[in-house]
Amino acid sequence: MANQRVFTLSQISQHKSNKNCWLVINGRVLDVTKFLEEHPGGEEVILEVAGKDATKEFDAIGHSKAAQSLVKKYQVGVLEGATVEKVDDDNDVVVEKESKRTEMSAFVIKDDTSSKTVKFLEFFVPVIFACIYFGYKVITVGDTVVY
Repeated sequence: MANQRVFTLSQISQHKSNKNCWLVINGRVLDVTKFLEEHPGGEEVILEVAGKDATKEFDAIGHSKAAQSLVKKYQVGVLEGATVEKVDDDNDVVVEKESKRTEMSAFVIKDDTSSKTVKFLEFFVPVIFACIYFGYKVITVGDTVVY
């Protein structure tokens, strides 16, 4: 396990089809292409998280010990920044270390003024047209000539 291949998330994201399906669980990079048809929950469940870190989804389901042991079977490497530590002869643990890179996070604040404007126009434009129509009818009724 000491000579594991190291992959980045961008490399893993290129493997997200049912013909070539990779994902990350607890820092382990898995090629689960052959497992798609065997997965009890169906291949769609895995394809939703293909090419991504699926640790949260995997842990949230509460997989059995047998399912957790399958992770090692399909492991092809580790995620960049994670290391494998040997616990005993049968078990090893992947520990994700903090990345030395500092990444910028961004927050997007949605400006609702455009949606308020659109709602305003959607309500008042038909009202204005209705007023113009009825005003035109009232004005033109007085102009009718009776013979």
